[in-house]
Amino acid sequence: MTPRTLIVIPTFNEREGVADIVAAVRAAVPAATVLIVDDASPDGTGGIADELAARDSRIRVKHRPSKQGLGPAYIDAFQQALAEGWQRVVQMDADFSHDPGDVPKLLAALDAGADLVIGSRYVSGGSTVNWGLRRRLISRGGSLYARTILGVPIRDLTGGFKAWKAETLRQVGLSEVGAKGYGFQIEMSYRALGAGARVVEIPIQFVDRRVGQSKMSGTIFAEALTIVWRLRLGGKA
Repeated sequence: MTPRTLIVIPTFNEREGVADIVAAVRAAVPAATVLIVDDASPDGTGGIADELAARDSRIRVKHRPSKQGLGPAYIDAFQQALAEGWQRVVQMDADFSHDPGDVPKLLAALDAGADLVIGSRYVSGGSTVNWGLRRRLISRGGSLYARTILGVPIRDLTGGFKAWKAETLRQVGLSEVGAKGYGFQIEMSYRALGAGARVVEIPIQFVDRRVGQSKMSGTIFAEALTIVWRLRLGGKA
């Protein structure tokens, strides 16, 4: 039997594209269930998500009371997934920067023996599209910086397109994860390696968001820069 799969999509002010991304994910992996995790979007994203869920039993919505960051949104969803017995959990963005058509490839790599699969921009065959030179340098430099300090082989440590085996999520210590922004991606991958997980990167084409606005801020960027030292020195993130 096909393992039970939950696809987690966090949202905050994604009303322009939430229906399209969910439809594309449902088409790519029709046997999976989609969980939209909305942080009380003031633009009405949560209401649109509820309408989608009312029409499709494989779409669910988790409403959170306020914007608390990407990391806490995922942690809430992962803990729910473990409590409900899901066997595979995929995390991805709502803005089409992660291609729903790549989800089956991530799941296939899990089924082939990986414990965590990362859709990677920085392995052979991976790429970014519609990025300027400055953003390319910051992204590649950030991954190199984190990889060097932490001493790990993962090339795309900041990537957020991932497929997890449930047992791996149990082993990383979700209640101890401290990062709230994009540093969350670094911390989770690092914790997975520390738990002995087999981590595999597969190439993806990362396309700059089609709809909505970037959630990146100076605070989030600073967290990603400093978190690697706290992890490296053995402290909590």
